[in-house]
Amino acid sequence: MRLFLVRHAQAEPGEPDELRALTARGRQQARELGARLAAEGADGAAGVTSPLLRARETAAEIGRALGTTPTLDDRLAPGATADGVRGAAAEHAGSDRVVAIGHQPDCGRIAAALTGGPEPEFPTAGVVVIELPRL
Repeated sequence: MRLFLVRHAQAEPGEPDELRALTARGRQQARELGARLAAEGADGAAGVTSPLLRARETAAEIGRALGTTPTLDDRLAPGATADGVRGAAAEHAGSDRVVAIGHQPDCGRIAAALTGGPEPEFPTAGVVVIELPRL
């Protein structure tokens, strides 16, 4: 299974944290990322996202580009783990591609745990592609 691990796009500052929306730049980042993922073969991929607003908005833009509707999954909320993301992806066993939208520093830690490599840089709207064995 190919996992596209995505950090949400640029969000407004403020409180409460879970209600921070994307900036205009963030919406553009998400649209551009969606187009890039579609060009890289992620079209039709299953999508799962953190329930926080900025991640949901990022997922919606990506989903439009990929022709999918992402589902909310608490396992991608802040504090997400590699096991949680693996479990969320495994629930989409019918798909060989999953786009998972989460937060930082979780995305970097998860990528390192799933690949056995160093923590990658994860800017807003960043993505790391990881090949996961089928569970």
